[in-house]
Amino acid sequence: MTERTIRESNGRAVGRRVQYEYEADEPPSIAVTMALAQYRGEDATQMSTHLYDYVDPEALDAIVDGSGEGNRSARRVEFAVGETTVVVRPSRVEVFTTE
Repeated sequence: MTERTIRESNGRAVGRRVQYEYEADEPPSIAVTMALAQYRGEDATQMSTHLYDYVDPEALDAIVDGSGEGNRSARRVEFAVGETTVVVRPSRVEVFTTE
């Protein structure tokens, strides 16, 4: 089993921030779910927020890991989930309060 690192910090003016680092074998959509659960202090299997209400999880995986058409991966994908901003990179997800 691979250990994944979750780091939190209370930002000065921007509020809370969670950073979740994930391995190549974990789909980006799962990593986003884990980061959002950590940010909200919820169990990932019983979250009040559903990722598919904000973004297509399969499309997100294809864009970030390069498995979509053209096989090019995005270096950064950013979208809003409620009052938070989610930034997805090939090995890291950040969730923080939207200013």
